[in-house]
Amino acid sequence: MPTLVSVFGVEPRRIGGTETFARELSLQLGARGWKSVLCFLSEPTDEVRRFLDLPNISLGVYASANDGSMKTGRNLAGITRGHRPEILHLHFTGFLSCYSWIARLQSVKQVFFTDHHSRSAGYVPGRAPLWKRAAARFINGPLTKVISVSRYGYDCMTAFDLLPRSRFEMIYNGVDLTRVKADPQLALDFRRRYSIPAERAIVTQVSWIIPEKGITDFLETARLVTQQNRNVQFVLVGDGAYREQYIKDAAAMGIEDRVTWTGMVKDPFGEGVFAAANVVCQFSRWEEVFGWMIAEGMAHGKPVVATRVGGIPELITDGVTGHLVERGDTQAMSERLLALLADPALRTRMGEAGRETVSAKFDLRKNVAQLIRSYGIS
Repeated sequence: MPTLVSVFGVEPRRIGGTETFARELSLQLGARGWKSVLCFLSEPTDEVRRFLDLPNISLGVYASANDGSMKTGRNLAGITRGHRPEILHLHFTGFLSCYSWIARLQSVKQVFFTDHHSRSAGYVPGRAPLWKRAAARFINGPLTKVISVSRYGYDCMTAFDLLPRSRFEMIYNGVDLTRVKADPQLALDFRRRYSIPAERAIVTQVSWIIPEKGITDFLETARLVTQQNRNVQFVLVGDGAYREQYIKDAAAMGIEDRVTWTGMVKDPFGEGVFAAANVVCQFSRWEEVFGWMIAEGMAHGKPVVATRVGGIPELITDGVTGHLVERGDTQAMSERLLALLADPALRTRMGEAGRETVSAKFDLRKNVAQLIRSYGIS
């Protein structure tokens, strides 16, 4: 059985975008008679393991995918020796690394790399110096193709001029639409689980609790909105190193009873995160390369208010599927939210338009099929 090894530089702690991609990829590979080996930074949780339980899947643990150390290189060499894959695909790893050379020395026929990297706020793409271009072309010489998950990411990567443009391809991330369920009970269960009163609308952001995700803006927006509309609960789904500090900040702002911190949710779809939300937000300050949670919210028929950064404008059509605001503009954020919360018909129209957008552009099944064609698998 021919084999594809996918290396993910993340820990599989929940059923998120990476895990659903890995499952859909494996399903489509299995339908074509291929084995799928999924290697993560740690053992999957029991829930993720059950989610990835397919006949053609083998799971593995990979040493740090970003440090470029000899240990990591030896680990990768051991994986490729053990599975003898025809194709190796690297995700969430460093772009400039010896991994592609290690794979080719192990007789791997094709090596792919997907760029999932968000850039710092205000990042401007530009051509790399001559010496860096020459070094990169040698280091990444064995790479078959670089996959960009948005037009923004494609433009950033190709601007460097580190590899010929013919080796780049844009394939959007996607949402598993088969997992989107119109089940009102999910929303009720979510409210009960976190003691959110029935009369309060829910504004949700799903993200790591870090400064780059605009958590301070989310909290300030919550303060401004609840000054005018007390029947709103702001919900932050996720975890991160700054969570405790932000909880203290919310208390200092006098909004602790209007902000719910769920922590890590193992399965946002199955646990009703998006089903319960009236509006979804993503107030990122850095240049998001895509915006997986935005697409997931849109797939559930929810309007989205998000910052005009990175690849986010490729998901949201301003005024049609949601609203785009400038990073840090909490006044505009609060105004857009108040208008949406006051107009259920507008939320419905925007939500329906968002669902249609996801079906047309961000359907995981279609986009994985495009990747399979890029592999050259018939």
